[in-house]
Amino acid sequence: MDNFQLITVEQAYKLWQTGDIIIVDIRDPESFHSAHIKGAYHLTNETLNNFIKQKDFDSPVMIMCYHGYSSHGAARSTILHAAQYLVNMGFETVYSINGGFKAWLRE
Repeated sequence: MDNFQLITVEQAYKLWQTGDIIIVDIRDPESFHSAHIKGAYHLTNETLNNFIKQKDFDSPVMIMCYHGYSSHGAARSTILHAAQYLVNMGFETVYSINGGFKAWLRE
């Protein structure tokens, strides 16, 4: 895959239920610690290197931010353009959740 894919929160929820996907949350530490998806990896500039070393590049990855904009690069985030960055690093399948954590909470 050369680019990430935008998916709806409904599609993301179905993928999450399979248990075969890595969920990455790029929100600020306070927001992440306040609430996050069970099993989510808090990806920050400080945790990025460990994430890349520890995770399987063949495993699908879903990126989540606040509203679904930061994760695919429309705004500045913890990691600029996080979804495309992970693709560029070699992750095979990367999704950005449209609507982000706010939409997930409504699901």
